[in-house]
Amino acid sequence: MNPFTFTQAGDIDAALARLAIPGARPIAGGTNLLDLMKEGVMQPDELVDINGLGLDSVEEAPGGGLRLGALARNADTAYHPLVRARYPLLSAAILAGASPQLRNMASNGGNLMQRTRCYYFYDLGTPCNKREPGSGCSARNGLNRLHAILGASEHCIATHPSDMCVALRALDAVVHVRSQGGVREIPFADFHRLPGEQPELDNTLAPGELITHITLPEAERYVKHSAYIKVRERLSYAFALVSVAAALELDGGKDGKVATIRSARIALGGVAHKPWRVEEAERALEGKTAGLEAFGAAADILLHGAQGHGQNDFKLTLARNAIEQALATAARGTEAAKGIAKDTPQGDAQ
Repeated sequence: MNPFTFTQAGDIDAALARLAIPGARPIAGGTNLLDLMKEGVMQPDELVDINGLGLDSVEEAPGGGLRLGALARNADTAYHPLVRARYPLLSAAILAGASPQLRNMASNGGNLMQRTRCYYFYDLGTPCNKREPGSGCSARNGLNRLHAILGASEHCIATHPSDMCVALRALDAVVHVRSQGGVREIPFADFHRLPGEQPELDNTLAPGELITHITLPEAERYVKHSAYIKVRERLSYAFALVSVAAALELDGGKDGKVATIRSARIALGGVAHKPWRVEEAERALEGKTAGLEAFGAAADILLHGAQGHGQNDFKLTLARNAIEQALATAARGTEAAKGIAKDTPQGDAQ
């Protein structure tokens, strides 16, 4: 590991002053950054410890919704009574990610800043445009079982690894950041980016900006019908091959009657450089009977243009089946979805 300076910031202004210096990076839980430093992928000149900034609360947001502190731990967020009661989809997604030990350490802000788990990104002996722009993409013709089928470019086919971010995308979260120049709000749809010709950039956070909190709009209409499906290669501590966050607002469906979809939210993980959502697919579900015909049509729209790269061709079928399963599970009710995010092996969704 290369030498670096370690600073503990006592307040936000002090942290921002240090982060304005090129080469400085914030650290909270460090569950991804320290791995990257040990592998030599990232070599910051200074680490600014932000754990003392007091940004660790989960509370009501002004005007409704919820405010998630950037430094609140993932486990505390997932088990918070307000999150479990109002955003069961988010709770399920967080609990599907990593291990209990990592969730106890990882922060909400850090979860958004995770970097890809592409093998070549971590291997300094191979070309990688994300790690070294212009060097090439080894994954295109290499080991690409985990890689993107949507939104990729010739320069990068890596995926974003977060489960939490898939639910935040479906729930229309907003990321709040602060710098020495002021504050800024970034809609979650605009926070992460596709690789394009600059795969080294994972998000739209500007140099010197610090995530302070995340807000969620009111989503009571989706509490009763949501599901997070995560398909992975083993039941414990694995990144998603494909994941789906689905939430439905239904009319009817009681006493044996058919339910009609009033509105829907769907986002995918493990398929692109960012959480993937196509709002046209959600609009296509509105007014339709909650059944496989409508769910399959929505999957077609979500996966339009999807393309495999050899080893990950199976994701084309896997993603479609996972979308249908997530929507069907959500239609049965949130209670029916409990445990699925933790216990869905690859075969269950194929």
